[in-house]
Amino acid sequence: MKVLANDGVSQSGIDALEAAGYEVLTTTVAQEQLQNYINDKEISVLLVRSATKVRKDIIDNCPSLKIIGRGGVGMDNIDVEYAREKGLHVINTPAASSHSVAELVFGHFYGLARFLHNSNRDMPLEGDANFKALKKAYAKGVELKGKTLGVIGFGRIGQATAKIGIGAGMNIVAFDPFIEETTLELDFFDGQKASFNIKTVSKEDVLKQADFITLHVPAQKEYVIDEADFNQMKDGVILANAARGGVVNEVALVKAIESGKVARAALDVFEKEPQPEVQLLMNPALSLTPHTGAATNEAQDRIGVELAEQIIKILG
Repeated sequence: MKVLANDGVSQSGIDALEAAGYEVLTTTVAQEQLQNYINDKEISVLLVRSATKVRKDIIDNCPSLKIIGRGGVGMDNIDVEYAREKGLHVINTPAASSHSVAELVFGHFYGLARFLHNSNRDMPLEGDANFKALKKAYAKGVELKGKTLGVIGFGRIGQATAKIGIGAGMNIVAFDPFIEETTLELDFFDGQKASFNIKTVSKEDVLKQADFITLHVPAQKEYVIDEADFNQMKDGVILANAARGGVVNEVALVKAIESGKVARAALDVFEKEPQPEVQLLMNPALSLTPHTGAATNEAQDRIGVELAEQIIKILG
């Protein structure tokens, strides 16, 4: 049987599939040519990440397909329910990239707390001629230790992010409409473990209490953070969105930065990908990455192996 990894897959995933007797194709087929390619090659398994869309046209017109797999968490680029109604298996890897996203969030948080995103731009340009002025400009950083981290969306990624926050000495407040309470277990280098019981609170309580806020929610029709939500936050809050573009109202975010309600913010995802608004790209209060939350070598290895294991289990 043939597997098409249209958006790529790790070598570890390829090795696991080939060892089980599958032929793995890693050709990147254009969206408009995908249906014909699947039929010509009699593809049984289509693996995608975020670039390729699997809509009703492919589901209806590719009879050889048995499995659609998404390397990652969100499956908004796949018509999941329709595919399952048609008898296809739809799989993803919800746990594989949790820690990678959490580390990226804290990379942004530490950078924003100490103005690293600005300093790294300005030092190459002005570091020799304007050193003292830059030192003064970026001398009012803050520490994360002792601050309150607000986590909106307390699933796997939200919990992984909270664990790093605990390790950094932060207080955790979390909101999730589907989770009332959970225990986070931290594993340390010497085999010791520590458990922390977290009871979720209301979204309003998170917004009012948090010094740093991170979002880990799926794509949805309405904004999760809109103008009214910004108004409830502490003055000078630092915000990160590494979830999905469209869960934060970007226009309201810029206004909140201009008013001082939000001191600085990080965006890994955007309402308009792959062409974010220039007002965001040029805003000095924003730390930006091009949707790379899950893009670590370790996460991609875990994703590839996890997809392979699921495929082998389903198809034998």
